[in-house]
Amino acid sequence: MAEESDLEKSEQASGQRLEKARAEGDIPRSKELATCVLLFTAGLSIWGLGSHLGAALKDMLSTGLTFDSKLAFNTDTSLVRLSDQSIDLMIAFAPLGFALLIAALAAPILVGGWNFNTNALVPNFERMDPIKGLGNLFSKNSLVELVKSIAKTILIGAVAYFVISADFAQLITLSLVPVEVALAKTGLFLIKSFIFIAGALIAIALVDVPYQLYRYAENHKMSRQELKQESKEGNGSPEIKAKLRQQQREMSRRRMMSNVQNADVVITNPTHYSVAIQYKEGDMRAPVLLAKGTDTLALRIRELAKEKEILVLESPKLARAIYANTELDSEIPESLYLAVAEILAFVFQVKNFNGRSGAYPAQPHNIFVPDELDPLSSTKQLELAS
Repeated sequence: MAEESDLEKSEQASGQRLEKARAEGDIPRSKELATCVLLFTAGLSIWGLGSHLGAALKDMLSTGLTFDSKLAFNTDTSLVRLSDQSIDLMIAFAPLGFALLIAALAAPILVGGWNFNTNALVPNFERMDPIKGLGNLFSKNSLVELVKSIAKTILIGAVAYFVISADFAQLITLSLVPVEVALAKTGLFLIKSFIFIAGALIAIALVDVPYQLYRYAENHKMSRQELKQESKEGNGSPEIKAKLRQQQREMSRRRMMSNVQNADVVITNPTHYSVAIQYKEGDMRAPVLLAKGTDTLALRIRELAKEKEILVLESPKLARAIYANTELDSEIPESLYLAVAEILAFVFQVKNFNGRSGAYPAQPHNIFVPDELDPLSSTKQLELAS
């Protein structure tokens, strides 16, 4: 019984299993949501471009029906005119086609996100197995899809019948009213039909999206034995651990470097240390350390600061103290408040001075930093030795 329990797939899929499925192109998708997005895009595009498309069709029809009788039997001229009109028609409908193309590409990522994978292009002869195909035909998923299709057809058919029956009396009299009135009534009928049918598709999508997510989770459930094996393989390999740590460090470093652009000032050693400080008055209780580094990383921080036109100041002792006593994304120690305040005051003076006349603000020198906070001071060295 215990063995059967271990083999039963009753556990939620692990992150590693889901990542593997994603890498293979297996992600949740909702066709109903994509259809709904495409329909709305088409409707809104036609509504926004209606006058433009109507004018283009009117001009094309007018031009196509206006020609010299002498040219009526000239095949070459007719073909040229047909080609020109076809090009004009494509140009007129290009914005609508572009909007639908963007919607077709963007709609699938609403569920499952973006995933580019070429595995689907590789021939898979297992899909050509007639026995397996017959089994899929009578599977639970096929039954659910059949029920969905029938329900969708009934719902949309019922909505269409309701809309048409409500305005049937007016529709059969359209041929008896002036053309302008008939066109206006037809437009209102189409708008009303679109709203009701779109509403029905929204209801279908609201049901389909949770179902697809539930189905995806069910299909990727794992047994307890699979979880144990995955944990054993993942935690027992020093290479995987080292790779994970390396990836974490790399991600942390990239995030830290991206935060440099938000800094107010970069304080340097000048060559061995760099720290990036940010302070927003009213939003922050104290200045925060956004990035720090030594040697090559310190040089890269300085280069990024110059690229983003962030002020770079040399204060060796303060740079070392902040680096040694402050964690990333943390406030600087209270004992360094006054020192950093002098730097920030100068930075804000420079920002206010920019473009104005008068004397350039004086850069602070001899900033006081307690010796016990500087890792290279003799006092700190004695503390470490003791």
